Amino acid sequence: MNKKSNNHTKPLGGIIVISAPSGAGKTSVCSAIVKSSRSIVYSISYTTRCPRQGEKNGREYFFVDESEFKKMIEEKKFAEWAKVHGNYYGTSKDLLDSVLKTRRNILLEIDVQGGINIKKQYPQACMIFIMTPDIKTLEKRLTARDKDCKKIINVRLNNAKKELKYLNKYEYLVINKQLNETIDTVKTIIKSLEYKIEKNQKYF
Repeated sequence: MNKKSNNHTKPLGGIIVISAPSGAGKTSVCSAIVKSSRSIVYSISYTTRCPRQGEKNGREYFFVDESEFKKMIEEKKFAEWAKVHGNYYGTSKDLLDSVLKTRRNILLEIDVQGGINIKKQYPQACMIFIMTPDIKTLEKRLTARDKDCKKIINVRLNNAKKELKYLNKYEYLVINKQLNETIDTVKTIIKSLEYKIEKNQKYF
């Protein structure tokens, strides 16, 4: 009886997509997750929006103008891109593929449009949605952070209601009641990915 060859190559790294309405806490969660593990790389998106106070090009985002972004679209340099709140956002395909080849996971903090597009191209991507206990709590958090005027807050709340309609495109829903608990829950989800069958074919 012929034995299967044991010359299995180690599987490529994985893609972790984290989406959430503005104000639900995804940036804090993603920052904590990346800091906690050397095997997880944060995907820095391209955007046409202006840098906020304290942001640096190449750290939070790659800031480009609209003409450059559209040129990158034409050259098919994005694994996904979308226009959100009047600004363009996109994920570099070269960055994704280069990190996956190093056998590390890459974390994408992107909106639902981008998440769905990533899932189409990378079916094994892990899809996590973070939400506050309810819309009222989200409104309180948006107001408390004192970054946006009432009009912008209302826009973000309306967008949140639209995003919730796409929950069935995600595999995990994490309700952010307490930030530390939410971070631990997301870590557990990511840890579980190590035990997926397709990552352990060498044992069969």
